[in-house]
Amino acid sequence: MPVWVTVLQLLVSGVVAGFCVLHWLWRRGEGGGPTGAAWSMAWSGVVAMLLLVGGLFPLVPAGVPRDTVEHLHGLLVSAFLLVALPATRAIGRGPVVRWWVAVAAVLLVVRTAAPFVPVPHASLVEVAGLTGAILTVVVYVIVALGRTRLGRLGTLLVVAGVESVAILLTGVLLPDPVVAPVLTALWAVPLAVGLEVLALRRLVRAQDTAARQHRMRDAVASLSNAAWFARDAERLLLAARDSARDVLGDPTIEGSLRPIARGRFVAELFGAEGTELDHHARSFLVDLAQIVAAAGERYHLTDRLRATAFSDPLTDLPNRRAVEQHLVDVLDQANVERTRVAVVYCDVDGFKRVNDELGHARGDALLARVADHLRATVRGEDILVGRLGGDEFVAIVARAPEDAELVTLARAVRDGFEDRSTRGRPTRLTVGVATWVPGDVVDPEALVRHADTAMLEAKRTGSGFRVFDRALRRRVEADRLQRVALEEAVALDQFTAHFQPVVDTSSLEVLQVEALARWNHHGHLVLPADWLELAEETGLIVPIGLSVLRESRRALERFQMPVAVNVAARQLTEPDALEQFETAWGDAYWEHLTLEITESALVQTGQAVPVLSELRARGARVAVDDFGTGYSSISRLGRLPVDVLKIDRSFIRELGTERGRGAVRAIIALADNHGLDVVAEGVETAAQLTALVDLGVRQVQGNFLGRATPSLPVRGPRPVTESIPRVVPAPLHLRSMPTARAVR
Repeated sequence: MPVWVTVLQLLVSGVVAGFCVLHWLWRRGEGGGPTGAAWSMAWSGVVAMLLLVGGLFPLVPAGVPRDTVEHLHGLLVSAFLLVALPATRAIGRGPVVRWWVAVAAVLLVVRTAAPFVPVPHASLVEVAGLTGAILTVVVYVIVALGRTRLGRLGTLLVVAGVESVAILLTGVLLPDPVVAPVLTALWAVPLAVGLEVLALRRLVRAQDTAARQHRMRDAVASLSNAAWFARDAERLLLAARDSARDVLGDPTIEGSLRPIARGRFVAELFGAEGTELDHHARSFLVDLAQIVAAAGERYHLTDRLRATAFSDPLTDLPNRRAVEQHLVDVLDQANVERTRVAVVYCDVDGFKRVNDELGHARGDALLARVADHLRATVRGEDILVGRLGGDEFVAIVARAPEDAELVTLARAVRDGFEDRSTRGRPTRLTVGVATWVPGDVVDPEALVRHADTAMLEAKRTGSGFRVFDRALRRRVEADRLQRVALEEAVALDQFTAHFQPVVDTSSLEVLQVEALARWNHHGHLVLPADWLELAEETGLIVPIGLSVLRESRRALERFQMPVAVNVAARQLTEPDALEQFETAWGDAYWEHLTLEITESALVQTGQAVPVLSELRARGARVAVDDFGTGYSSISRLGRLPVDVLKIDRSFIRELGTERGRGAVRAIIALADNHGLDVVAEGVETAAQLTALVDLGVRQVQGNFLGRATPSLPVRGPRPVTESIPRVVPAPLHLRSMPTARAVR
């Protein structure tokens, strides 16, 4: 054996043993199971040991050691041939290898056992067994190749295997004593080179696959992050398509996005027809498509929620929140551009009547018609029409024109709508307009409030539309200052009670006093006509009324005379009205208290009747103030908790006419029919008093008989003291006070 052959065997053995690491890495990349990488590693190990033993053979001394090495070399050749069958199946996906391995194993056992069994021609048997095993492997490889498409690496491995088998067979069959040993020693080198090239190529491919999978994961993560910031599913689909093209290196990849039922979306990413993708690439495209589909559903849901949050579901107009945000933006822009902004505030006249008479469905239809009318009338790029709620609509006009054009617009809104679906008067719109001009304070809420104030002023005056001008601004400012002053007066308890007498017409004796509220504003008395409406509007009438009731209780003890107190409807609608009355008056002497409530408040306020009934059950009397000016029916009067009818001063002023006297006679007859007392208020002249006496009215009050004063107003002799028990502070009990008729 030449020395260079030995050196070459040892060198190749070391190289192949080192390359087994590549097979191991390849095997790890495939999951560590019995794959082609595992059999390739085993095959390479056998080749390395075969070359190592062949290289050591010349270095081993003759005799038993050399025979042992030679026998080991033969066993390794057998192992090489046996491992070649499953390795070929794993790499080339050949047929089932069980019977092929059995045939080759039998032939190799015969070949191995021939030198030790006394049979004729043992060397020929040995050669025949080895040749048969080699041919078995060759035939299996041919069968496997017939069922598999080989690539360049597979072709290279087949060529190397063919070369190795050919060299082995030549070395076995060639009788040349010089060449045969060299061929027999080096026959495995071509196959070893092919195996290592295959392992190296597979390792590089595994690294490329791992790097591509990393890029796939990065692309999926990047698209997921982009989905949270994007707002367009189509653009996100294009980004996913471009990312897939870049990662997979396939410019034919396309994508599609289509909606399905209930706001769901289906997204797909696919290659050109006929393009084959591995399972990693297919999973990558599915992941990208799922991100796009989920993002599309989220964008659709976001749009629906935004539409729900910023639009009115009935009229499909922007709602209050959208209008307020738009007004803020418009005012900021106008403050920079130095342009005007107008708010057109619309209210549906009689909308409550439509709901009550025709139902809420007809009311909703009316609101929808109003919305269509405003869309058609108030149009423009710089105009936003919205619904604030209920029957209130608003139009925001950016870069607003001058007041004359705004008046024209308000008139068109007012005159262009008339709904005759209800009985009686047609339903119209009342319009208020307010403008912001450069230099004013940027206050969106104030601007809307001013437009609302203009609308209310138009409704109050019946003009149909009104612009919030300087005069109205001064009035609003005056109301604001008065409201502040009124709140301060309530906080400082500046309200006091003055008392006006109720006298008997036959004797002019004082039968009772009526407590009238006065506002002591810095030493000046302010009459209720100047603040009563504002107090009722703001709810301050409740603490004012309780304050007067407390003073009336003290007046009862001081004057020893029954007291009448005016009660506002707002006081009777409070949740704890009874507790408030008890706290202010006390728990005794209710029979000396008369509660006066207007006719309209008594009829309109359903909650007032139970409260008045409860107070009446405790002994208090109930008087209908300003009777005859409301709209209560005669049939309902008997069912109301009423003891006294007070004839309104408007009828007293008409006593000089037959019509006025007839109205008073009718009221007196109605009171007699229901067993009620009658008091005429507002008596200003002797002629009026004489006329009332002639008509049979027994109790009157007015400035002619005594103005309201802080002290006890007396005209004529007081009643006999023995007939009126003295009122003392609680807990003493007061004897029953005689009624006015008993006093007469």
